[in-house]
Amino acid sequence: MLMSVMSRIIYLYPQALSAEVHPQSHADFLKGAPHRKHPGVTNLKTLRLPDELQKAAQAIIHGTEVSGLVDKARSLTNFLWSRKRAPEDVTLRERAMALEKNLWEKTKEKGGDVDLQLLKTQITKKVLSDLRKTTYHWSPMRYDEELGVVYMVAKLAGGYAAVKRVLNEIKKRDPSFSPHSLLDFGSGLGTAVWASHSFWGDTLKEMVCVDNSGAMNTIADRLLRGSSEKDEPVIKQVYFRQFLPVSPKVQFDLVVGAFSLSELASQKEREDAILTLWRKTSSYLVLVENGTKEGHQILMDARDILLKKQERTAHDPRRPSVFAPCPHESPCPKLFQLPVVPCNFSQAYSPLPFPGVPDRLTERFSYLVLSRTDWAGGEGLDWARLTAPVLRRPRHVHCQVCCSSGEIKRVVVTAHRHGRDVYRCARSSDWGDQLPIIQPEDDSSNLD
Repeated sequence: MLMSVMSRIIYLYPQALSAEVHPQSHADFLKGAPHRKHPGVTNLKTLRLPDELQKAAQAIIHGTEVSGLVDKARSLTNFLWSRKRAPEDVTLRERAMALEKNLWEKTKEKGGDVDLQLLKTQITKKVLSDLRKTTYHWSPMRYDEELGVVYMVAKLAGGYAAVKRVLNEIKKRDPSFSPHSLLDFGSGLGTAVWASHSFWGDTLKEMVCVDNSGAMNTIADRLLRGSSEKDEPVIKQVYFRQFLPVSPKVQFDLVVGAFSLSELASQKEREDAILTLWRKTSSYLVLVENGTKEGHQILMDARDILLKKQERTAHDPRRPSVFAPCPHESPCPKLFQLPVVPCNFSQAYSPLPFPGVPDRLTERFSYLVLSRTDWAGGEGLDWARLTAPVLRRPRHVHCQVCCSSGEIKRVVVTAHRHGRDVYRCARSSDWGDQLPIIQPEDDSSNLD
């Protein structure tokens, strides 16, 4: 009888027991915000390019004569999405040795008299032929004016959306951050300048764009000036360079490298670039890549380099701390799942208007933000990252989260088990947001 009464109380008034089941109070993490805007929400609605940027892009398009522009942009998008890293010399050497060993063993099995010199020549030719057929043929992207315009049509809106989504997380979680300087490595069209200016336009006084393509720097400058090259730039104090500043003592409050590490030819080049960018970071380093297995792996390599490698001479001794998206500094659990699924996120955006192009597209990206400040366990809360779409069901929500323990878990969030506030926050959250979930181990399933 007592149990039936209690069951009815829980059914009718689940909030009556939420304090016992989940002791976090409303004020602990909501900070007075409504559930749909809780501190862990970092997703943005469909993003549009700033009006000045869109008008400038359209003016550039009208002023060029590129035939089949939309088709070329679509082909370039597909090519960049499928692009892989250049194979390392060590890897090629190991594969060649394995192929050669296998061919020699097959020859021995056949037996008989053979001309060793002739056989060695034949095996060498066979090894080189097999390597050519099975090795990814990487080559650097060389942007001239025409390819730069094609790239603008293909990536301007999506790249802007991805960078702005990542910077929005810094803006929301660290409202006191007011950068005075920006370094954009591999700046391309200057989307990081536009995205950062939308948040910190009042404080940014120096923005340095570094790209080895003179044609891309010219287009980025045109986008800042609008329809005429002679007009004053919409955003002031933007400087274009083809090389990084030399002095190791020069630092920037915000350093961004968006879709640029994947364009470097080797792991050694990427490592050198990552260490250089970190030396030039005084507050936040933001790295963004395509949301593919390649892009995710590049970012995880960068994360390992910065967290594990101790520089001999450091002008800024503050160690890096992972700010986002990882709630931990352990190895990424997604890399150990089979099949490997990249840790990526999505942002809806409105592309440049062209006939036959949808009004709304989605940019899929992976990212990494490192800070000079230790953000682990911010404010005593144990935040988890939603790594898949949220499945909302009657009276419960299915969430896949990456936890501070370094594990990926599926969690079924209910008001009874986790408290009314956490439950309502979970229903209002989506892929990429954070949730303050603290629960017993047997409440979830481990996906590692």
